[in-house]
Amino acid sequence: MSAEFNIIGRSFEFAVRVVRLCRFMETQDRVSRTLANQLLRSGTSIGANIEEAQAGQSKADFIAKMSISRKEARETLYWLRLLKAADIVEADKLSHITKEADELVRILTSIVKTSQLGKNS
Repeated sequence: MSAEFNIIGRSFEFAVRVVRLCRFMETQDRVSRTLANQLLRSGTSIGANIEEAQAGQSKADFIAKMSISRKEARETLYWLRLLKAADIVEADKLSHITKEADELVRILTSIVKTSQLGKNS
């Protein structure tokens, strides 16, 4: 399996998990619903930007879209950490999705750095 397909598939599956988590949070109080909206935006944007990067018009466009995905993944990690720290969602229910968000950040960082190195070739 190529790295590109791996990140496309993983980011899509991650977005599905974010949607499910946010659906649960939507049944809670106003604070939970507000945070769910933030998480939903950033968590689903990761894969959307990766998809856009695949059709990039240039190497620079590809790098820009993948960089946006990385920023969205980092923001998603922030919201997940906040949900845990504020006791909005139980820590054990967030451990797997938080781990996956962290791995997406690492993969995207690697893709961006590798692409930047090869940008001038």
